[in-house]
Amino acid sequence: MDERIARARAVLGSSTILLGHHYQRDEVIRFADFTGDSYKLSQAAAETDAQYIVFCGVHFMAESADVLAREGQQVILPDLNAGCSMADMAEISQVEDCWDALQRAGLAGETIPLTYMNSTAAIKAFCGEHGGLVCTSSNARAACEWAFARGRRILFLPDQHLGRNTGYAMGIPLDAMAVWDPWAVQIGSFWGGQTRERLAQSRMLLWKGHCAVHQRFLPSHIDQVRDKFPGIQVIVHPECRFEVCQKADALGSTEGLIRLVEQAPAGATFAIGTEIHLVNRLARRFAPQGKKIVSLDSTGCLCTTMYRISPQHLAWALENLVEGRVVNRIRVRADVKQWARTALDRMLEI
Repeated sequence: MDERIARARAVLGSSTILLGHHYQRDEVIRFADFTGDSYKLSQAAAETDAQYIVFCGVHFMAESADVLAREGQQVILPDLNAGCSMADMAEISQVEDCWDALQRAGLAGETIPLTYMNSTAAIKAFCGEHGGLVCTSSNARAACEWAFARGRRILFLPDQHLGRNTGYAMGIPLDAMAVWDPWAVQIGSFWGGQTRERLAQSRMLLWKGHCAVHQRFLPSHIDQVRDKFPGIQVIVHPECRFEVCQKADALGSTEGLIRLVEQAPAGATFAIGTEIHLVNRLARRFAPQGKKIVSLDSTGCLCTTMYRISPQHLAWALENLVEGRVVNRIRVRADVKQWARTALDRMLEI
């Protein structure tokens, strides 16, 4: 596979750029021209002259790349089955039903929809069209401050944990946050599992979604790793549970976690609560500096959807390009792209 990928890349040259998300397996990310989180990668691709953008990530990331892509650029996802469990927890019709309920309750006018980058283009477009914006894990607080300057309440999609952790850090008490359950059956005056009074009292309305990888981590894992490695620093992604984030020494996005390790003195020891491929990669990278890095959960925390992108899929996509065929192209509808870009542009403004 390595040889076939290398041959195809040599033929395609600068016409094709490969993007590799931090959570990709080593045998795929080794071929990436750029590595990083989803938004950073989409930005980088749009700034190149490449005609083809091969995104080794998941579906919503490829959509974001298409939203930001320049005219003529085409985005390819090597395996269309590479989705995201978190993004799949907020389907556009469910969000529209939620908004309709807020309108019936007289609350939509004072609510700003805000979606995490880990969402479909349709959800991003919904937020853009309804006066909201997109955020990343590193600028979630700034996005929330922007939203609170324009409304009393935030509808935070689709990750309840990032919303809760961000809101609490801003001084919003937990009892001022309500969880909207899109699967709850409406009974009488109950919407999303909540009464109108509870919705009206809330400052943050958190969508009942989560990352399957980061929700695995538990407070007991922190206790266990501190017992095993006295003095270890526990750093976790803000997609982790509230109790885990409160018990950790520091929080950080994927890029933020990497910086924390980079800036630490030689000999530092870390337990990191995020996807295992990134943790293992950091452990190898910083071992020569005497830094010890372990996963917060030793039983594993693999992102199975990211793992779907294999060398076989990558070789297949590239070899088809060599033959003049574009496979698995990701295209966002023009109207959706317009409003999704609006929501992303608002994020850039802050």
